Amino acid sequence: MYVIFEGVDTCGKSTQVQFFASRHKNVVATKEPGGTKTGQKLRSILLDGEDTLSFNAELFLFLADRALHYDSVVKEAREAKMVISDRGFLSGIAYACANHPEIDRDFLLLLNRFALRAEFPEKIVLFVTDETLLSERLTCKSTDSIESRGVSYLLQIQAIMRELLHGLGIAYLEVDARLDRESIYAKIEEFIYD
Repeated sequence: MYVIFEGVDTCGKSTQVQFFASRHKNVVATKEPGGTKTGQKLRSILLDGEDTLSFNAELFLFLADRALHYDSVVKEAREAKMVISDRGFLSGIAYACANHPEIDRDFLLLLNRFALRAEFPEKIVLFVTDETLLSERLTCKSTDSIESRGVSYLLQIQAIMRELLHGLGIAYLEVDARLDRESIYAKIEEFIYD
């Protein structure tokens, strides 16, 4: 099975991916961008902010990482194990839409379908946060080029993710990121293994 944990930065999804990997032997924990050696280089290009990338360049770098990640990590592992990815195509589309509201969402979905060989995840977990929690957590860490765009930007991304999620036809769970870690874990475990 292939499951993606989605949500804006600092919402707790990475912590939950680690929980599942440490508590279930059949879990392959991975992430986008950066789930492969080449993907780590792409992640650095995308998030370190050394060069200003055009929208098209950024979009295609994310798609290249997604395609490589699917082919190298997800494709074979999902047959025998539970692949849980920290991020995936949903956030990719949401960030693209937030940066360029005029872009056609169906076109972005088509590009992602191509990158994933038309093999979307079976389930999606979306971590939903609020302005207070986001502000609190962002002040406690150094921010990358995307996080530095601010709280209102991240909340806009979250709103787009929620809109997209409702129309995909993929089983999903929205989880309140303000809950304690163990409560979140229990809700997700029940959803995934149900």
